[in-house]
Amino acid sequence: MNFVTLNNGLKMPQLGFGVWQVEDEKATPAVIKALETGYRSIDTAMIYKNERGVGEAIRQSDVSREEMFITTKVWNTDQGYENTIKAFEDSLERLGLDYVDLYLIHWPTPEFDDYVDTYKAMEKLYKDGRVKAIGVCNFDMDHLQRLLDECEVKPVLNQVECHPFLAQNELKTFCKKHDIFVEAWSPLMQGGEVLNHPLVQGIARDHNKTGAQVIIRWHLQNDSIVIPKSVTPSRIEENFDVFTFELSDDEMELINNLDRGERKGPKPSEMNVR
Repeated sequence: MNFVTLNNGLKMPQLGFGVWQVEDEKATPAVIKALETGYRSIDTAMIYKNERGVGEAIRQSDVSREEMFITTKVWNTDQGYENTIKAFEDSLERLGLDYVDLYLIHWPTPEFDDYVDTYKAMEKLYKDGRVKAIGVCNFDMDHLQRLLDECEVKPVLNQVECHPFLAQNELKTFCKKHDIFVEAWSPLMQGGEVLNHPLVQGIARDHNKTGAQVIIRWHLQNDSIVIPKSVTPSRIEENFDVFTFELSDDEMELINNLDRGERKGPKPSEMNVR
């Protein structure tokens, strides 16, 4: 496993396991399998409605809690200072934990303009030692800049949609300048066209790997944190088997050139669902 050091000194596995769109009862065996495979970072959220299933896997696992890195998120309807504190307490109860390693704002929902107050509540949780790090998801550069200007604790990462068709280069440059990691959700474009792209498939053949393994490796070598998701045991193992090969500079550049700004999810500035 590769680890990154976040801007507050906390170490985080660079490869994690995501459980978006995994039903609660299916999350338990999936997370148990992931932990058995070697994953130590698990990414969930209140809105995924599988925190209880993740918590059950944590309790059943032979891996110690101290070795795990657990992330969850505050949903749009729970934003605002007091609401965020309550939402955090509820997430802890569902997970069956007394702390989480990373707590994130799920979307900025700029139309409602309360993500700063939400983040200040998260700063309180961080200062009280109830979370080891705080960050955000789906924040554009202007949203991040406002946090940097108005809050005390710098976000450790920004989790955003990122894959070869949406490389997020401008945002990555901004985040790197401010010592904020980019974490990729939908890193395989939800199993879409990018996996079967002739270029990706050709590179995969050259390394005797799959398209998914090549793309995960591309994320890692671009210094991104990546959280692929699967409930299929063989794919959970396959997505973890990415530390035995490297892409060349030329291969990295070829994949970088696939960027075409194509999203599967909404634009952060336009996502105001509550």
